[in-house]
Amino acid sequence: MIRHLDRYVAKQFVVTFSVLVLGLPLLFIITDVTENLDQHFARGISTGSIALSYLFYIPQFVVWSLPIAALVGTVFTVGTMTRHQEVVAAKAGGVSFYRLIAPIFVLGVVLSGAALVLNEVVPVTNQIRAELIGERQTWGGTLRSDFIYVTEAGHVLAARRLEPAGNRMSGVVLEQRGRDGEGHRHAAAHEAVWTPDAGWRLQNGYLRYLDKNRGETTFEFAEMMVPHLSETPEELMAEPKDPDEMRYHEMTRFIAAIERSGGDSRPMRTERAQKISLPLAVAVIILFGAPLATSSKRGGAAYGIGVSLAVTMAYLLLFRVGSAMGASGSLPPLVAAWLPNLIFLAAGLVLLQRVRT
Repeated sequence: MIRHLDRYVAKQFVVTFSVLVLGLPLLFIITDVTENLDQHFARGISTGSIALSYLFYIPQFVVWSLPIAALVGTVFTVGTMTRHQEVVAAKAGGVSFYRLIAPIFVLGVVLSGAALVLNEVVPVTNQIRAELIGERQTWGGTLRSDFIYVTEAGHVLAARRLEPAGNRMSGVVLEQRGRDGEGHRHAAAHEAVWTPDAGWRLQNGYLRYLDKNRGETTFEFAEMMVPHLSETPEELMAEPKDPDEMRYHEMTRFIAAIERSGGDSRPMRTERAQKISLPLAVAVIILFGAPLATSSKRGGAAYGIGVSLAVTMAYLLLFRVGSAMGASGSLPPLVAAWLPNLIFLAAGLVLLQRVRT
């Protein structure tokens, strides 16, 4: 009986969830087209490029749809079973409310995992979409002149000119400081060229090696590889992409670069933490929505939609508040990013305790 009941509950949830997770992206596309189509045509974007850009935007819309679809699916499934006395019948058969909603929660955990995976795909598709509609060029920025950069390896890079479009720098000086006066290296080159496979290559320069015991040794070179300089030309521009176009590890590297430069990394840290907290909201919001759906035995689709909209708006409000508090430093970025989930998790546990099992 338990297995039949599990299949029944899971089927009711999956049907509603699937309709919404397929329908909501279409609604998002229609809304976006209505708002931005004139701007796309004004920039001279072709109809084919616009259509293709929305194809690449679908993964982002699906990620946004997952928590909403999961909440509506939960409210409709549990609410319908409550109105039809199926919850009461299950309890009479010895099945507690917690056991009854277990299939939905398990599906929520699976969906949260799927959202985490999809979240790593979304930055790539968002970047392609932005390039298709002219919101972002293939290379961000054009030039950077006379700058100093502390690399991820802790070395100091100075360059007279950086041209990311040509993957090259000129007037390059790279300082690698050793410990206790040992192994200090000073490399100066007329030019540095970057390739995706080999990284940076210094050309036409000299390398000076300083050691407190051996003294100074200087070498001239026509070309020298620098594997410890792992930053790409785009990263050296110090102009990070939009957070929606960066994967988790890319954001981590940009945060480290910002902190090495003495910048404020709190907004980026908050955005990075939200890349984890938002997908996991699917499971949290199911835990909150299931006991909430049993609070009223009246109402049909209108009640379910009303409850879902109210909860969604409350979550989005908390999400925005958390973002602002994390960026301003009012809360630690990790706490600010997880604030909506923590509040809804606490509320869900309280509601679960009040449900008659």
